[in-house]
Amino acid sequence: MTGAYQTSLFGLGPDEASIPDATPAGAWERDAATRTLDELFSLTNQYKTSKAYRNLLQFVTRFRSYSPFNAMLVHIQMPGAVFVAPPHRWLRDYGRRIGLGARPLVILQPMGPVMFVFDVSDTEPTEEARRLPREVENPFEVRHGYVGGSLELMIDNAKRDGIRITERKEGSQSAGSIRWVAKGVHESQPFQRGVDKNRGPVYVGIPVKYDLVINAGLSREARYATIVHELAHLYCGHLGTPKVQWWPDRRGLRCEIQEFEAESVAYLVCLRCGIDTSPEQYLSHYLDEQEWVPPISLERVMKAAGLIESMSRQRMKPRKPLQNEASG
Repeated sequence: MTGAYQTSLFGLGPDEASIPDATPAGAWERDAATRTLDELFSLTNQYKTSKAYRNLLQFVTRFRSYSPFNAMLVHIQMPGAVFVAPPHRWLRDYGRRIGLGARPLVILQPMGPVMFVFDVSDTEPTEEARRLPREVENPFEVRHGYVGGSLELMIDNAKRDGIRITERKEGSQSAGSIRWVAKGVHESQPFQRGVDKNRGPVYVGIPVKYDLVINAGLSREARYATIVHELAHLYCGHLGTPKVQWWPDRRGLRCEIQEFEAESVAYLVCLRCGIDTSPEQYLSHYLDEQEWVPPISLERVMKAAGLIESMSRQRMKPRKPLQNEASG
C-alpha cells in the first residue's frame, strides 16, 4: 500500500532494537506486561515466526462470526478449531449437543466478562440435527466479495474521530495517506448522534483532526482497502492519539513495524469480508522472504481490525464528551 508509511520491511531481525526508549512507543513497549497478548508475543516464540504468523492470520480471517481478538483467543487455545459456538447456540441453531469430555474455549463476551464456546469437533448431533454452516463444511473457501455500502458507512463513521476523508487524482503508484491536519485549520464535520422521533436525525459537529486522502482512480474495493490501511495506522497509535482512552500513543515505532501492523489489519479486515487485495500479496511476499515477524503489538492489530470492521458494519455512536452539538 503506497502512502505516507510505505517502506521496505526486509532486514529486521527478531532481536534487533527498534523502539527508542524516549518515544511514546517506548513507553508503550515497557508497559507490555499489562497487555496479555503482547506479553505472550514477547515472552514466548508463539507467532514470532513467519509461518506461525501466517497461520494465525489465515485462521482469524475464517472466524468471521467473532471479532479478530476473540478469533485469536480461540487459536491460542485450539489452533485446529473450525467453527465455535456456545452450547445454547449449538442446540438451538444446529440441533447438536456438547459431547462428554469436550474442551471449553474462553473468549470475551460483549457487555460482560467471558463466555465459553466449543468447537464443532466437540459436539454430536441430536435427532433434530440440522445442516452445518457453509464455513464448517468448507472452512477454507475463498470468497470474492464487494464492499457494498460498507465503504460509505466506514467513511461516515470515521468522522466521529475527526477524520476527513477526501479523494483526489494521484499517480498509479499512490493509494492513500493519513496525517494530522495543518496547524491553524479549524473545521468540523457533522456526525449523526441519533434520531429524534419528531425532528429526525440529530447531529454533532466533530472537529477535523486528521486528513485521509485516497486516490480517486481506485476501484471501490481498492478504496475500501486503502482507507482500512490508513485507519489502521491511526488506531494502532502510529500518529499519536487525542485521548489515550480511545487508542494508545505509539509514536516512535520504526516505519517497518508501522507498515507491518497496518498491512496485517488490512489483511484481516478485507479477507474477513471476502475481498482479495494487495495486503495479502504484501504480507505473503514478506513472510515468504523473512523467517521472523517484526516486534509488533498483536493486541493493537486485533483491536484495530475489530474496530474498523465494526465501522464497516454498523452506525457508531459519537465518542464522549460530545462537542459543538448541533441538530439538523
